[in-house]
Amino acid sequence: MDPNGVAKAFVNHYYTTFDTNRAALVGLYQEGSMLTFEGDKYMGATAITGKLTSLPFAACKHQVTTVDCQPAGPTGGMLVFVSGALQVGEGEHPLKFSQMFHLMPVGPGNFYVQNDMFRLNYG
Repeated sequence: MDPNGVAKAFVNHYYTTFDTNRAALVGLYQEGSMLTFEGDKYMGATAITGKLTSLPFAACKHQVTTVDCQPAGPTGGMLVFVSGALQVGEGEHPLKFSQMFHLMPVGPGNFYVQNDMFRLNYG
C-alpha cells in the first residue's frame, strides 16, 4: 500500500463527494469521529454531516493545491494535510483553505476519518 497514493485517492473522493453530495460523506465518519470546523467542534457522523450539509452555500468546488501524508502510529493510521482553494459562488473570489484528516484503518485498504480539522486561510 502506497501511503501517498492512498492519501491522494482519499482526497479526490472526499472533495468530489463534498462538491456533489455532501450528505454522502456520512459513510466516511464514525460515532467517535470529531470535526473541528473554524474552531467549532462536532462529534459523531450525524453531527459532522449535519454541519457540512448546513453550510450556507449550495454549490462549491474545491481546488486542491497540496496533499501531504505521514503514517500515524502503530495501528496503520495516516495523517493527511490538504491545502487549496474553495470556490463557493460563480464570480466570487476563491477562499484559501487548509484541512487535516486523521484516517484510521477498518480493513485492508479501507479507512474512516477519526479526526478532521478545517480552517479558511485569511490574509
